[in-house]
Amino acid sequence: MASFVAAAPGWHGFWHGEIGVWILDKGLRITLLVLGAVLASRMINWTARTIARRYEAEFKAGDALVRSEASKHRQAVAAVISWGAIVLLSVVVAVQITNIIDVPVGSLAAPAAVLGGALGFGAQKLVQDLLSGFFLILEKQYGFGDLVRLELTSTATAEGTVEDVTLRVTKLRTADGEVYTVPNGQIVESLNLSKDWARAVVDVPVPTTADLNRVNEVLHEVCERAMDSDAPLRELLLDKPALMGVESIQVDTVNLRMVARTLPGKQFEVGRRLRAQVLRALRRAGVVTAGTAPRVGGIAPSARRDTEPDPGPDHHGDDGSDDDDFDEEPNR
Repeated sequence: MASFVAAAPGWHGFWHGEIGVWILDKGLRITLLVLGAVLASRMINWTARTIARRYEAEFKAGDALVRSEASKHRQAVAAVISWGAIVLLSVVVAVQITNIIDVPVGSLAAPAAVLGGALGFGAQKLVQDLLSGFFLILEKQYGFGDLVRLELTSTATAEGTVEDVTLRVTKLRTADGEVYTVPNGQIVESLNLSKDWARAVVDVPVPTTADLNRVNEVLHEVCERAMDSDAPLRELLLDKPALMGVESIQVDTVNLRMVARTLPGKQFEVGRRLRAQVLRALRRAGVVTAGTAPRVGGIAPSARRDTEPDPGPDHHGDDGSDDDDFDEEPNR
């Protein structure tokens, strides 16, 4: 007790001294400013995440298979605004702290000029990233959830789904689950694969010995029945697929092209489903696509049938459903 009483005058003198007064006055104000800035930044981040979750919930609760362009852009703008608000808040707090500690702004002019010149050379990439990100968002080149392919200054390519867009960087999630973080200043060209609508392109290779008229008839039937025979495909297509005709001719292969307009970002799923329908239709018609078998059943020249041996009583299926008929050439 006696030691406490003896120490009390010392503490009283400390808090009434120059250091104590500075701590109680300016130090307390600086501490409150920093705490307020931290709380405000957390509130801004919480608001941005809440907006993002609300857009995500509205998308999942609705019947739409893809996000609207307005929703993707609003979510990207919300992320940029939150990032910019935090940066502005940090600058304001820094200025307020310099005012509290009575730093003469006029005396900082010369050091600021030197520092500005150094930053002008050293932070060129940062300024370039910020300006590129600003125009990227302003021009609505892509937004949250878009499937994009980015050509970079290093001749590299980044492709994936946009998970985050700020003024400085763009984050992409690839099909393998990897995440690209691309500075906006390094983006030379952006290709949006899911804006408004997309197109599925299906190339069908057939041997040159096939009857192209018959192949065209089969593919036209696939185009006409594509939306009726596959319910999930009907929801992804904006109109019926169209057969463009012969796309290229090689030594032993003719490539025919089929195209279909789809919902944005769904061209790959539509392409897979159309290929499956085309393959089934060609097999039912007795046509085998190039590379899957050495000959064309049902459309090959009739001389081949004349030289085939009798299949015998154990032969199964005469409608093309037995896959063994396409496995190997008969002995001649």
